[in-house]
Amino acid sequence: MSTYTLMATAAMGLESVVANEVKKLGYECRTDNGKVIFQGDESAIARCNMWLRTADRVKIIVGEFKATTFDQLFEATKALPWEQYLPKEAEFPVQGKSVKSTLFSVSDCQAIVKKAIVERLRSKYKIQTWLQETGPLFKIEVSLLKDKATLTIDTSGAGLHKRGYRIAQGGAPLKETLAAALIQLTNWQPDRPFVDPFCGSGTIPIEAALIGQNIAPGFNREFLSEAWHWIGEDVWENARVEAEDLANYDQPLDIAGSDIDHRMVEVAQKNAFEAGLADLIQFKQMNVKDFSSTKEYGVIVGNPPYGERLGDRPEVEKMYREMGQAFADYDTWSVYMLTSHEGFEEFYGKKATKKRKLFNGFIRTDYYQYWGKRPPRNKD
Repeated sequence: MSTYTLMATAAMGLESVVANEVKKLGYECRTDNGKVIFQGDESAIARCNMWLRTADRVKIIVGEFKATTFDQLFEATKALPWEQYLPKEAEFPVQGKSVKSTLFSVSDCQAIVKKAIVERLRSKYKIQTWLQETGPLFKIEVSLLKDKATLTIDTSGAGLHKRGYRIAQGGAPLKETLAAALIQLTNWQPDRPFVDPFCGSGTIPIEAALIGQNIAPGFNREFLSEAWHWIGEDVWENARVEAEDLANYDQPLDIAGSDIDHRMVEVAQKNAFEAGLADLIQFKQMNVKDFSSTKEYGVIVGNPPYGERLGDRPEVEKMYREMGQAFADYDTWSVYMLTSHEGFEEFYGKKATKKRKLFNGFIRTDYYQYWGKRPPRNKD
């Protein structure tokens, strides 16, 4: 097996969460803005795609270099060992982006990188005619940041948030990767109750169930690099066998989701069924102010309405106030709420134990964390 420089891309604010997942898989890594860099072989490509719950994609870094002229970009791209990745019949569209760089025309950069790779492959494979591009797909990206060019190949295909279970959704669905991160940023353990009082299409409870039973998020989907001959079917087969072996289907879970909209509850139930988790999650139609429980040491995670539109604000603020009152008596429970509303603590009626800045898509939000009392230590 060969060693590659790999990059797991991450939403702003989630780099450390992704890094923890990469380390748990056994790879040393470093973080940068929006990415986690590490070394790994072919099995690392398969395992990271299979297991990373909070990363957006896994990419191979083919090369990095400074480029302030089109000539520099062309020659440095052509000098990279593309034949190690791309067979002669490979299909390889080139995407691009440029931030604070001399070479600001993305379309020109894409065309130059494409031409350089074509010349390299024609030379290495001794092809006189045009490349046919009828084979497996390799999505290449040229990214220019402050005159530094990074050339990558995407190994994932569809973003890693696409687990394959979401057959329906509401108006503003939470990405599965962010939902998983919200859970991982809590103190929840699978033996404790878990509640999402704003469940929408069920993403947070479904991700909690996957985490609770240690089910790999990529287990039910395909990845672009599965078609690449140099990774090999056995590598992917081993990754899937590992995922099956590590899943703990016998772990009992107490997970509930509720929503004020009965139509969203039906959508959530359908998605949970598609994920094979319908028996593990209880969904019901309910207003958050009616929350009640006889259980202790539970965890509540929610992505409530933000009141982004001015007309919605009074209603949302009233709901925050009612939520604070509903949760006030549950001092052993921990509460975690994601919202962009800067006055959340005021209306909720309590200052958060901790706040964390996160981005829900392009919306800057805060993750308000209220820690309940710790459960007593088990004497055994």
